[in-house]
Parts: sequence; C-alpha cells; structure tokens
Amino acid sequence: MAPRPAWKGYLKLSLVTCAVELTNVVTHTEKVSFRVLNRKTGNTVKRIYVDAETGKPLGDGDEIKGYELDDGDFVRIEEDEIEAVQIESSHTMSLDGFVDKASIQQIYLDTPYYVAPADKVSEEAFAVIRDAMAGKKMAGLARIVLYNRERPVVIEPLGKGMVLTTLRYDNTVRQPDSVFGEIKAVKTDQEMTDLAELIIDKKKAKFDPSKFDDKYEDALLELIRAKKAGHKAPKAKAPPKPSNVVNLFDALKKSLSSDAKPSSAKAKPAAKRAKPKAAAPKRKSA
Repeated sequence: MAPRPAWKGYLKLSLVTCAVELTNVVTHTEKVSFRVLNRKTGNTVKRIYVDAETGKPLGDGDEIKGYELDDGDFVRIEEDEIEAVQIESSHTMSLDGFVDKASIQQIYLDTPYYVAPADKVSEEAFAVIRDAMAGKKMAGLARIVLYNRERPVVIEPLGKGMVLTTLRYDNTVRQPDSVFGEIKAVKTDQEMTDLAELIIDKKKAKFDPSKFDDKYEDALLELIRAKKAGHKAPKAKAPPKPSNVVNLFDALKKSLSSDAKPSSAKAKPAAKRAKPKAAAPKRKSA
C-alpha cells in the first residue's frame, strides 16, 4: 500500500510549473508503541477534554480553538476559518533561489520529504527541473505551508525524484557560540593528534544505514517477550563509570594498538615516541 502524500501542490521554476506531491521519508510504523491502561482493571484509557472551570467533559462539536490575548481573553477561531487562510506557498513552491546544499549549515536542516510528480502530465516538466538542478549541482530554495505553518525548504535532485528538506528559521536556532562560547581554547600536542588521526584512519568506513541496529528497540522487545512468558523484568544495570583521570597519550596508544597494525606509512610519526618527554607533565582528560 502506497503511503499517503503529506502535501499536494505545484513546483514552479519561473514560468514552468508541475504538479507534485510530498511523501514522508521517515516511517514509525514498525516501532514499539504502548497503550495506556487502567492499572486496576487492565482496560485501555482515553483522553477527553474537560472544562477547566466546571470539570465537565466536552461533547462532540464543543471544542473550538482560541488565541489568548494579553488581557487573558480569547479570540475564537473556527477550523474552517483556519483552512480558509491561503497564501501562495499553501499550494505552490516557487524556486526563488539556488544554492550549494553543502553551504547550508546542518543545524538548519529539519525534516526530509520525497518529492515526486503528481500525475503523468507533470513528469516532463518535473524531469526538466530536476535534471537542470542536477546539471548545475545546485539545490533550490522555496517556501511551503505544512501543518498550518509556512516553512522555508531546500529541494535537491535524488535519483528519479527529488528530496525536500524543511529548514528551521534563524530565530529558532541556538547559535553555536551560545553553547560553545565557554569552551576554552586548548593547544593540542601534535603527536597526540597524529595518533588520533591514525585511529580515525583505521576506523574509516562507508556509510551504510542498513547496519544501524536499534539496540534500545531490541531491548524493549526482549522485555516484552520476557513479561509475556511470565518472567521478571531484568534489573537495570548501572552504566560503567569511566576513569576520571586518564593519561591521554597512553590512552591513544592503547587505542591504536587494540586495532590491526597500520599499513600506511603514516604510522611512523607515532612510533617515534614511546613515552611522553620526561620534562613534560602527564596530560589528563577533564
């Protein structure tokens, strides 16, 4: 069964327009989910809206959205009034600019969606826009209204289709300096950096998401199987405590020796030094 599109509308490049649909890249259908039960009866429970003042539950059709004003009063807004709010990006994504995707900082990337032509008539125009961006190795910037919010997006070619990634607004993103500003500048020892680089070289790999295992999900399933079989749940294990004081140079050497011997000539700089210089204090991690 094909997934339902998250959005249908048009993709526009200058005077060229094609009908497209967005499909969620991520699916959570296979994840473990829990229902809330009444501990005493074992029955499932449901959430209902109740009046905050009277405590009485609301009947069908009694709910309405309200926007709170500074004086505590509310402006009432009906669902059909919200649906009637339409701007261009509600139905059309206009490609207004093009950038190198790598120039967009990762902290601004949000949620990905697949973009595909919505009908046969749109396939040619869709392919022209896709191939033009691929030829120039550029990604397009646009705006789209998703889930009652307008969002900036970046669109790039992906195989026969395209992928759209919603972007976060600048005023919603904490800038790195606000978190990293207190980190003190440290002058690192070049030989220790060389050792760390050798470790990285030994652990080089190709990105293969199929090798990612959700160990937490597996542990939840193991718990469910144990409970279903009438066994007691396993007790939580205390996480291992790392040593607070570590000789960083020795730790790097041990890390390197725990792997296979390096085959490249780059291993030689690290071999020049078996011990830290006698006059130098031992380096410790924080």
